[in-house]
Amino acid sequence: MMMARFPAAGVWLALSMGFGGSTPVHADSPELVPVPASRLCVTEGALGSLPDARLSIEAAKLRAVLAATGPQAIEARFTYLGPTAEIAPLRSGAVRRQFGLKLRAADGCNLIYAMWRFAPEPALVVSVKSNPGVHTSRACGNAGYVTVSPRRASPVAAPDIGTTRRLTATLDGATLRVLIDGSLVWEGELGPEAFAVDGPVGLRSDNVRLAVALLAPPDTTAGSCAKPNDAGED
Repeated sequence: MMMARFPAAGVWLALSMGFGGSTPVHADSPELVPVPASRLCVTEGALGSLPDARLSIEAAKLRAVLAATGPQAIEARFTYLGPTAEIAPLRSGAVRRQFGLKLRAADGCNLIYAMWRFAPEPALVVSVKSNPGVHTSRACGNAGYVTVSPRRASPVAAPDIGTTRRLTATLDGATLRVLIDGSLVWEGELGPEAFAVDGPVGLRSDNVRLAVALLAPPDTTAGSCAKPNDAGED
């Protein structure tokens, strides 16, 4: 079977994989291809598979990364199905419904997040979690988070239940761009702490049920998963 490829070319491209829509891609972004479930390494929670090749998220917490490190670009096309049956607070005690993308995810203590918070307050928040020399969630907990201020940003609303949306993140040098449905909603420069370690792209969800189609550069969809001990994150 031929794998569909979506070259980055500053135009709208139709994407037909059973979930419709079109993808805007930036001229400097790498091409993206569908990510099969077998190339996602789940470090917390569980992923299911749907008949249309999308991924099913029903767990209160889901953490996953791709099997290989490569260009730092990732896109998720997801249908929001509502809150999970079980609600899991963060270690801080806060309860959020959110879905987001991970970049340079060396482990649960050192990575970049682009999180679309649905509730209690809708927002697109970029943060760097940096804990040099620490690599297990047992050791770092929720320490090391720094929220990054954007150079430019737009307000975002929470997705309606039953709607299909698109979340894209691309790291070009030190510049991170985050798009929702093809529109730029966050752009800014990341500091040196974001580049202390390297790692693959991935995804994270908290307390939301989703059907997701994930796209990433071809180089990141190879390899195999080896789940490290204490790989969870918060």
